[in-house]
Amino acid sequence: MTEVGVQLYSVREAMAADPKGVLSRLAGIGYRNVEPVFGLLGGDPPGFRRLLDANDLTARSLHAPVLGTAREEIAEAAQAIGAQTVVVPSIPEPEFATAAAVARTAERLADAASWLENHGLELAYHNHQWELAQRPAGQPALELLAGLLPPQVALELDVYWAQVGGVDVPALLGRLGDRVRLMHIKDGPAVKGEAMTAVGTGVLPIREILDAAPPQALRIVELDRCDGDIFTALEESFAYLDEGR
Repeated sequence: MTEVGVQLYSVREAMAADPKGVLSRLAGIGYRNVEPVFGLLGGDPPGFRRLLDANDLTARSLHAPVLGTAREEIAEAAQAIGAQTVVVPSIPEPEFATAAAVARTAERLADAASWLENHGLELAYHNHQWELAQRPAGQPALELLAGLLPPQVALELDVYWAQVGGVDVPALLGRLGDRVRLMHIKDGPAVKGEAMTAVGTGVLPIREILDAAPPQALRIVELDRCDGDIFTALEESFAYLDEGR
């Protein structure tokens, strides 16, 4: 199984205050890969790379709005931190409401993927719940999108939001297959607006999800919001996932 990573959005407030301390603490837990958000690089991607190197960490993917106007800056940042994949964090819900809208979304992603490929980078798309809840052609919009995308465009399946969207996540993984090359692993009540919990302590069938996932898909823990201490939840999440490897 691939290594277990952590999405730095989980610790966004702490990162803004003390990135050096946060990365050291995550490395101490056992994480060896982090997934930054473009805005958390502090405007200094080379400096962020030095912090990674000092803590024996890698950043194999970067969340960034590459469909917008900062494409050149994002590509340079990804290259500087050593990321191979740029992940589109979100596309608004109306862009998945109809089959025609999904087709336009696929075209935008394909265009960005082609541009990134010329810069030695890959593209992935990260879902929320609406891409699964909306079924414009009789199937979840995310599956419709996957069928329209060129093969080089990956999916970063957020298993929590997929469950909130009303799908059987292990079955979804079986249908999407190798298109899923990254995963956000999170747990909790699977209710929009409620706090998440350490992986393995909520309602998601985590073991079944991992068994259904492509073996090479990168597992990345992300907890958008927790009621307790986020570092404790991330440590418990790592222990749960590491035990199953």
